[in-house]
Formats: sequence, C-alpha cells, structure tokens
Amino acid sequence: MIFAANLKCNHTRASFKIYAEILNKTIGVKCDDIIVFPPSVAFLEKENNFIQGAQNFYPCVNGAFTGELGKEHLDEFGIKCVLIGHSERRALGDEEFIKAKFDFAKEHGYKIVFCIGEDLKLKNSNQTLDFLKKQLEVIDLDYKNLIIAYEPIYSIGSGVSAKKEDIAKVLEFVSSLTQAPLLYGGSVNGDNIKDILNIKHCSGVLVGSAALKAENFIKLIKG
Repeated sequence: MIFAANLKCNHTRASFKIYAEILNKTIGVKCDDIIVFPPSVAFLEKENNFIQGAQNFYPCVNGAFTGELGKEHLDEFGIKCVLIGHSERRALGDEEFIKAKFDFAKEHGYKIVFCIGEDLKLKNSNQTLDFLKKQLEVIDLDYKNLIIAYEPIYSIGSGVSAKKEDIAKVLEFVSSLTQAPLLYGGSVNGDNIKDILNIKHCSGVLVGSAALKAENFIKLIKG
C-alpha cells in the first residue's frame, strides 16, 4: 500500500524537521511507499526513510519565471517526486499547463502523483467518468513512474469522504485505462481508512489534514 501525505500550506522547515525525525524513526528503513509533500520552504536536504515530494513546480530547469520552482531547485533537495493536478492547483491553471508539467516530469524520470476529481455538480449530473477520462487524456497512462490519485473535489477538506460504491466505481473505471497504482484522497481519516483500503483496485491513500501531525499519519500507516 502507498501512503502519501499532502501537508499543503502547513509546517515550517523547523516543524517539518521534527515531523520527519518522528517518521524516520518509526519507519526505520527506506520505504518508497510512503510519500510526504511538504511546502517548498520546508524541504529538507537530508536523506529520509520516506520519499519527499514537491506540491508544485514549474516545467523548467531555471529561468525568468518569477516566484516559481524549477528542476534546479528540486535537485538541491534531491526531490524526484511531484504532485500534479491537485484541484487546488487546477483552479489556478489549465489543462495545457498541466500537460506541460506532466511531460517535463516524465522527461526527467520523476515519480508523478497525478490527481483527478470531479465536483458535486458533475457527480450529480452523472458526468463523473466522462470528466475524469478527459482529465486523464492529457497524460501518458503507460508512464512507469505514474501514480493516480482520485480526489473528488466535494470531499477535499470537507470531512465527508465519498461513498465506497462511488470510489469503487471510479477506481474500476480508471483501472481499465492504466496499470498505474490508484490512490483515493478526500477526507481520509482513522475511521474510514480501512474500508477505503479494502476497495478493489485501491493501492493506497493521499491524506491531507489527517496527516498534518506525524503521529496521526503513522497511525494511519499502521492501521
């Protein structure tokens, strides 16, 4: 199982250092199935037992892109894993730019956690699968370092996870398009994680607020 934590705009370098120390000690050995996405200002240079990923980046090595992070900056921290397509980022960009980011990350061999998800309006109008298919059409679904995370927008940060049957339907559909591992994200917590991980085709979770404390993330990992 893959356990990924998106810390979003939380933690400083000092607090994430403590977070990492707790996680490293608990894991004990290098584990590529545990991924943490801290804010960029909290990146740590030291080797960790988990994979440290970037929540966002610009598809360039460096250049005249004010306020952006290029490959050169990720390299400094040994980061080779990126999050692409999260709904909170999609709200600021477009599909063409998301494709450019994916293509750049693929070119450089990054592990990519690619997020897809529909809003409540689309769900209620039975357009979920068509919408998700369009989101996936811009990327290479055969890319060997791809992980896909299904995060229905109506569940992110709401405290209400999608229904098991809805998750199962989406994962069944996406699994027919790709061999990539499939994660679920959206109000994952200690009360629902076991049920979610037992859904067919579910290879893990992408956790938000329930992973902001290292101790809580560890509880989710241990089950």
